[in-house]
Amino acid sequence: MLKDLASLIVKHTVPSRRHLTPELVLRLVTPECPLWRAKEDEIPFKDPFWAFYWPGGQATARYILDNGELVKGRRVLDIGCGCGAGTIAAVKMGASRVVANDIDPYAIAATSINAILNDVAVETNSNDLIGTKCEEFDTILIGDMFYDEEFANVLFGWLQGVRGEGKTILIGDPGRHGLTEKRRQHIELIAKYNLPPESCIENHGFTETSLWKLK
Repeated sequence: MLKDLASLIVKHTVPSRRHLTPELVLRLVTPECPLWRAKEDEIPFKDPFWAFYWPGGQATARYILDNGELVKGRRVLDIGCGCGAGTIAAVKMGASRVVANDIDPYAIAATSINAILNDVAVETNSNDLIGTKCEEFDTILIGDMFYDEEFANVLFGWLQGVRGEGKTILIGDPGRHGLTEKRRQHIELIAKYNLPPESCIENHGFTETSLWKLK
């Protein structure tokens, strides 16, 4: 099954370095791909979020690549890994263990493909880990997941609970409505980046992205 998913992903994506982390080559849907302009009934995937390099994920991976000591020797969990950039960055920067987690099997396949492209080995997990204690991890990466208020409420409550167990929680987000002013009182801004032109086009108006740390 994974092989079939991988073949479909490769067919509809292209390798790209036109993003905040050009050190990483990632198979993505870009404007030159037919899928970019396809109508809904022509798209062979349901909600292919993994096919785009979202702003929060770019901020997370960029910061890790620039500050490798943040993850070196640590056990990292990348929740909602998407294309796998955060996972790959953490592996490259010397994390002792990195697990790419996503409930979408296409995201798991895309992450595996991109890991191979970047000459790293990754561990994947397709279970829904939100709500679990995740005791075996020191660092949790969250990118672009505050898009819905109801889900954001569940997600943020869970993150605050596991933070009490001594974990580092990093949240990449360009300013979505789910990361409310009230929630921002509990996080610390640690980096802000201007998105490159290609990423601005792909992300419908976002020109900046940020990385936050749960206090």
